Amino acid sequence: MFQNSNPSSTRSPVRIVAAIGLALTMAACGSQLDPDTVASVSGTDANGGQVGTNGEPGATGAEPGVDAGADPGTDTGGTGGDTGASGDTGGGAGGDGGGGGDVADSPKTGANSAAGSGPKVSCAGFKNQTGITKDKITIANVSDISGPVPGIFEAAQQATRAYAAYFNKTNDICGRKLEVMALDSRTDAGADQQAYAKACESSFAAVGSMSGFDSGGAGTAQKCGIPDIRSTIVNPERQKCTTCFAAQAVETGMVPDAMAKWFLKNHKDATQHVAVLYIEAGASPPNAKSQAAAWGKMGWKVDYLQGIKVDEFNFATYVQQMKNKGIKMVHYMGPLENSVKLQKAMQQQNFKPAVTFFDATSYDAKYVKQAGDLGENTYIFMSNAMFENSSNKEVQLYLSWLQQVKPGAIPNFYGLFAWSATRLFVEEALALGGKLNRSSLIDAMKKVDKWTSNGLHAPFGVGQGKGATCQKVIQLKGGKWKQVSPGDYMCGSMVRG
Repeated sequence: MFQNSNPSSTRSPVRIVAAIGLALTMAACGSQLDPDTVASVSGTDANGGQVGTNGEPGATGAEPGVDAGADPGTDTGGTGGDTGASGDTGGGAGGDGGGGGDVADSPKTGANSAAGSGPKVSCAGFKNQTGITKDKITIANVSDISGPVPGIFEAAQQATRAYAAYFNKTNDICGRKLEVMALDSRTDAGADQQAYAKACESSFAAVGSMSGFDSGGAGTAQKCGIPDIRSTIVNPERQKCTTCFAAQAVETGMVPDAMAKWFLKNHKDATQHVAVLYIEAGASPPNAKSQAAAWGKMGWKVDYLQGIKVDEFNFATYVQQMKNKGIKMVHYMGPLENSVKLQKAMQQQNFKPAVTFFDATSYDAKYVKQAGDLGENTYIFMSNAMFENSSNKEVQLYLSWLQQVKPGAIPNFYGLFAWSATRLFVEEALALGGKLNRSSLIDAMKKVDKWTSNGLHAPFGVGQGKGATCQKVIQLKGGKWKQVSPGDYMCGSMVRG
């Protein structure tokens, strides 16, 4: 039904970061790794150096930056601090200069309040334990901050800090405020493992983490029994970790059919001549093949399934192949920068498919800027709310509190799901009250189903690692994203690819 060919003999640059393997093409979503940047990097070590709350890399082996979770606008550590060789402590959650504009209306009660709308539970019997003292609960965030693309998943760490600041403003968990320990997984499996070893020793739980090589810390997290409530899980090893969960749960090999049905209805002819291109790195190849197989079962016809080498910068050969095969619908899975390069190559060869679509990785202000007119009419499918939705209270809370902890920060869906993960941690911890410990929290997490974080995204089966069956399709029109699919979400079922 589909053909996998390799028409191009690619270059092998002298300076490719072989150790990285570029597993950043995320499960179900791809990465934002820029190959131009990768090619200029000679490599990174795996010593697990930490970062301050500004996301600035510390010296190798530095102590973790600690986010004190201060009220917004309060800067307890200068400009956030540089952990460097001396391991100085970073600023509070409202650090990085404080301010950042007005905070969206932050309700003190109800579902959108920082504590949620769950019942009040007694704190009788509450005990201090690993990561919990008489006045604080330390949560670790382990995300890729340094590496070939500095700050690649800093948005997840910023969002976790943002929710901590929101919560600490008016709430506590049995008299304790939240403190975020910022750890850097450095785009490396070894560094992820080392960071989780520190998280196990010094924090109660890991929350909102986002790493391209999250397989590294999976065994460590499970062995020490730390609850790991992530933004997104990437690799199968992490999915198998019984103490690990994700706000954006992903079940390997299972593909929702809602988006596919929408395109069948609205662009049926295009769906009969589809090309699926993907970067040959990390989770991208198996995910692309799984999607292509599932879409075939849904009624599409994938005529061209093609991997593209990490070091390939000439997309002309692939475009010519698509022209030769009469492709009318193009999907690319990989960095948003390469999405733009592909579109430039299509323009240069006057190849105009009826439909060009990407996943949520390209739902980013950087794509809109880099693509310019080439991005016009591009489609994206996703399972989260749009940042443009001013009526979504949870979206507006995320956006406004993000600016409190990092004025000028750019939101993305990694950050959106990290905010969701932090809310989930808070609500489950509060519901346990005096019974809160690592084991009870893990047991509670296993029961979480249909989690939406107050409409921040479609329902995910967090406890059992079940992905969302609901999706929406948006399109870039006049430089702005607009939803083109009906309702809030289109919901369907999962198909195994």
